Amino acid sequence: MNRTLHIESGNSGPKVLLLAGVHGDEYEPIVALMELAEELAGVIHRGSVLIDPLVNAGAYEAVSRFGADGLDLARVCAGSADGSPTEQAAYRVSERIKNADVVIDLHTGGMAFDIYPLAGYMLHPNASVLEQQRQLALSTGMPLLWGTDHRPDGRTLSVARDADIPAIYLEYGGGSGFRKHVAEHYKEAVKRILAQLNMLRSDGMNIPQWKYWLEDYRTDSGYLQSRMPAPVSGMFVPDVAVGDWALAGQRFGCIIDPYTRSKHELFVEEAGLVFLLQQRVSVQKGDALGGIMNVTLNEKISIDNGEGSNH
Repeated sequence: MNRTLHIESGNSGPKVLLLAGVHGDEYEPIVALMELAEELAGVIHRGSVLIDPLVNAGAYEAVSRFGADGLDLARVCAGSADGSPTEQAAYRVSERIKNADVVIDLHTGGMAFDIYPLAGYMLHPNASVLEQQRQLALSTGMPLLWGTDHRPDGRTLSVARDADIPAIYLEYGGGSGFRKHVAEHYKEAVKRILAQLNMLRSDGMNIPQWKYWLEDYRTDSGYLQSRMPAPVSGMFVPDVAVGDWALAGQRFGCIIDPYTRSKHELFVEEAGLVFLLQQRVSVQKGDALGGIMNVTLNEKISIDNGEGSNH
């Protein structure tokens, strides 16, 4: 079943592809794009917008990041036309990406994580593509801009990377329950992008100034699932919230073992912004508990080979 929605202006211009539902437990982006399809109809005056609000129906039906075949679509792009259900979905979305001029992929932290609102992009080796991605990220109005290692494969963004197509992703929120403000924030971010591309009138549209900007060239710098691994299994009780500024040495939280009643305390190693936080109480040894980003308010920071420099 083809769930894509096509908005055509009738005039030449960019072909923008909007994606949601790559992971089946990330609901706000799906709703945001469904509502945007109605709100943008008749008001796009240049180019076209293709909306795919449910990229991975199998994962949605499984209420999971993964499809019923156990695969993560964001690890198997460009997929296979005759592969497993997730590989077929990855193939379909990859073909759409290759035919786009701009790609925007909307995510949340799913059931596992709460994430500080950010616009992310690969640090593309092509300087022109990289600069276009920076401008797209800037136009979202997200408070955190994050450029990361361009080398990981299997992603929607890696398909765009290989085709030299500018692409960004958005992250915000997560956990149980529907957060309407996240969906509304995403709709505004997408409209700002379309206005920046001169596809939508920008009358009265405001772009908030970013607060933090990090470009991290280190290997796998954008991989969230490896951050702050739990040293033991048990019940995770955090002492911080997403958006907090954590100081080195302060307590991040603790893991409690209900069988032994022991408490394993966790401490912050390096000061920074709490941008990622585990939302599941029951954690297993090795699960990511959260992430702290070493950034500076109103300064763009670049990290190359482990050395930071301000720009």
